[in-house]
This record gives sequence, structure tokens and C-alpha cells, in this order.
Amino acid sequence: MKTSVSGCSVEETMRVLGGRWRLLLVSFLVDGPRRFNELRRDVPGISQRSLTLDLRALEAAGLVRRTVHAGTPVRVEYALSEDGERLRPVVRAMMDFGLWLKARAEA
Repeated sequence: MKTSVSGCSVEETMRVLGGRWRLLLVSFLVDGPRRFNELRRDVPGISQRSLTLDLRALEAAGLVRRTVHAGTPVRVEYALSEDGERLRPVVRAMMDFGLWLKARAEA
């Protein structure tokens, strides 16, 4: 990941959550653990490569936990980590703002 240029806390947050898909992926994980293909269905525009890279980046940042369940086939689940749970209010604020934007556009 890139390093922060300004040292601003907003820039630090955007460094970790920036990009097209990361915060959206977190928003789906707020509802509970998801398997890789469930996330692909939730976000139909994301490529397999982008999904893999963004999940790895969120995992490396300590916000997402990857759990491998033994079996045939192997089942892999992604969930918010304890640190990732701190994003719940951020996701809620983004949802509220998005609803406000939609209502404003319809008016």
C-alpha cells in the first residue's frame, strides 16, 4: 500500500479503504461472514482478480479475517475482524448519506 503524504487521518483512511470496491465489500461483511463467491454475486461488476486483491489488502490491514474450513471442497469465509467491526458506524453513515442522495435526486 502507498504511504500517507499529508499525514491527515482522512488520507490514512482512504489509503486503506480507497478504491472502487473495498468499502463496498466491508459493507456486505457488516451483515456477517461471506464466502468468496457470495461476495462476487453481491458485487457483480468486480473481477475475480480485483476481489482477491482487495480482500487480501483488507486482510493485511487487519480489517478482514479469512477462515479456511476443511472439507471437500475447501470452504473459505471472510468476516470483519475485531478491528474491522469499528467500520460499522462508517458504513452506516455512508448508507444514510447514500439514501439522502437518492431522495434528493428524486425530488
